[in-house]
Amino acid sequence: MAEGQEPEDPRAELVRRLLEYEQMKLAAATLNEVPQFGRDFMRAQVFIEQSLQPRFPDVHVVELQQAWADILKRAKLVQHHKISREELSVREHMSIVLRKLQGQRFVEFENLFEPEQGVPVLVVTFIALLELAKETLIEITQAEAFAPIYVRLAYTPT
Repeated sequence: MAEGQEPEDPRAELVRRLLEYEQMKLAAATLNEVPQFGRDFMRAQVFIEQSLQPRFPDVHVVELQQAWADILKRAKLVQHHKISREELSVREHMSIVLRKLQGQRFVEFENLFEPEQGVPVLVVTFIALLELAKETLIEITQAEAFAPIYVRLAYTPT
């Protein structure tokens, strides 16, 4: 021991260790109060079954009428006053519509019509579309109200 120094009290080391132990005990108690996975809470798992095929809302008659009225309005803008007699086949126009849809995922309703051909051809094309929908060869869909109307070939499982 050096001169002028007091001898170290052996109890001081014991007090220091007891204080460290008390600090560790308090830290452990604090950690124990924190919520623990598996003890205080569990992980929630939710399984949502989704269809791989998107489901579009059905097109209502009023929306189809409005789309048809818009096409007729455009046809009248390019209308010529030429009177002629021609026979139009609904079946032939059904084939034309099916050919336009072939290889396409969706076709906008308006794009199936050619207003420059005149109102009679538009009417026959519209009837052809209605016949194809009735025979479930095509699907007429719309993503939401007032959205564009789309037409596509009906899904047929192979």
